[in-house]
Amino acid sequence: MTSDTPRPPPRRRLFGAWGRRELNGLLWQVLVVGIAVAVVAFLWSNTVTNLSARRITTGFAFLGREAGMPIADSLLAYSPRDTYFWAFVVGVANTLRVAVIGIVLATILGTVIGISRLSANWLLSRLAAVYVETLRDVPLLLQLLFWYVLMQALPAARAAWRPVEGVFLSNRGLILPAIPVGSPQLWVLGTAALGCAAFYVVRRWLVAQQMRDGKPRPAWPFAVALVIALPALVSVLLGVSWTIEWPELRGFNFVGGLTLAPEYFALLIALVTYTSAFIAEIVRSGIQSVPRGQWDAANALGLRRSFMLRQIILPQALRVIVPPMTSQYLNLTKNSSLAVAIGYQDVVSVANTTLNQTGQAIEAIALIMAVFLTISLGISLFMNWYNARIALVER
Repeated sequence: MTSDTPRPPPRRRLFGAWGRRELNGLLWQVLVVGIAVAVVAFLWSNTVTNLSARRITTGFAFLGREAGMPIADSLLAYSPRDTYFWAFVVGVANTLRVAVIGIVLATILGTVIGISRLSANWLLSRLAAVYVETLRDVPLLLQLLFWYVLMQALPAARAAWRPVEGVFLSNRGLILPAIPVGSPQLWVLGTAALGCAAFYVVRRWLVAQQMRDGKPRPAWPFAVALVIALPALVSVLLGVSWTIEWPELRGFNFVGGLTLAPEYFALLIALVTYTSAFIAEIVRSGIQSVPRGQWDAANALGLRRSFMLRQIILPQALRVIVPPMTSQYLNLTKNSSLAVAIGYQDVVSVANTTLNQTGQAIEAIALIMAVFLTISLGISLFMNWYNARIALVER
């Protein structure tokens, strides 16, 4: 028997499909965002008021004024008559000069040390372990000061050490033979870079064709044509000179060649050796994460150990190595700011000098933060892209 009593209509929610939980969540988010905005607005208003009371102007108009500061070791051409903006650009170039070269050298050295720790040679593995444990446990700033003091204790230019013909090591830094690079040379180098990129695309196409029909296609003719022949042709057409400039002692200093200043050389050595100790442990753990069966299978096929590492073990270990390696690259880049302790004029040193001369503290610190944030995000984006590219794809 059914009841004829009509059922009450269902209640309509106040915000459509949203329930009490969703509404509470929205209210809390609005409240948190409002508090954050209020705090930022209060800090900004307080800062502007205090600056106005002290008659300190704000803004970045000072970047167009003459800097008047000397920069002894600069990758780009600079003089004290240039603007503060160009001084910042030179400081950023000096920071990148340390970070990029340091990342490359630390990766190579750390990989070698990490593989050496797993060597069957007892002496080699123990020496690698001592290297890692010693450098990881000593503060970076102390290592930086050690290398800088050691550079200052080297003999003068007239009594410089000459380990190899044309290479000098003294308290003036490391002096190397060099090829002068101007606009024509840059055109050739740019052509070589484009050739490498084109060869990478062609090689991927050749591999795709081989996977489709099973026919191997040699890639070396394209490599010779794009990477060697094309830059050589551009060099001949432009009449580029590739004469090596050898350094020589004149008076109390060296003339010609490439000079790595003591401050830059000490900073680079400290960053590379310190970071390579951490990278070595990352590489070692990554190799040990590969199942033992991969080694046994490769040994059963009679493959050489070097071939096993290069073609079988390391490609699998990269999936474990790359994420923590990204952190070490970021640490090396940020640790380069310690250059101010030994007088190397990177972006932090230039910003500090600008702050003292102009009083624009907020703007100078904001520029430092923006530079390191941009560099760090660039490194993270590239490493994340590479990590996604080598990741295993589930079928």
